[in-house]
Amino acid sequence: MPLAHIHTIKTAYTPDELRLIADTIYQTMRTHFTAPDEDRYQMISQHEPYELICSDTNLGFTRSERLIFLQVVQQGRSAAVKESYYGVLMAALKDRIGLGEGDLIISVTANTREDWSFGGGKAQFLNGDL
Repeated sequence: MPLAHIHTIKTAYTPDELRLIADTIYQTMRTHFTAPDEDRYQMISQHEPYELICSDTNLGFTRSERLIFLQVVQQGRSAAVKESYYGVLMAALKDRIGLGEGDLIISVTANTREDWSFGGGKAQFLNGDL
């Protein structure tokens, strides 16, 4: 049940490119996070350039205005699965939109089944609906 929050700079991508980024993130979650079909929860937030601040953490990365911050909330993926996902997603975005190596920041956090409500004020994971 991954939830993806995609942050970019407002002028960096066209609407079609933003959709391609979101589609790529979803497709790689389906293959590497084994997210179920139709289990797509994504938010795209666009920011003024001064609202995204990102150093290179002394790793030598070059950042550009095409920077993407990706926050993923998920359940139960191992460290190995996450590490593999990072590489697969970077390669896919590099291939599809020409994203530079320093322009993808990914943060994956975990939550539990009790942390979700998909509507109606109900905890579908807990009440047996899912």
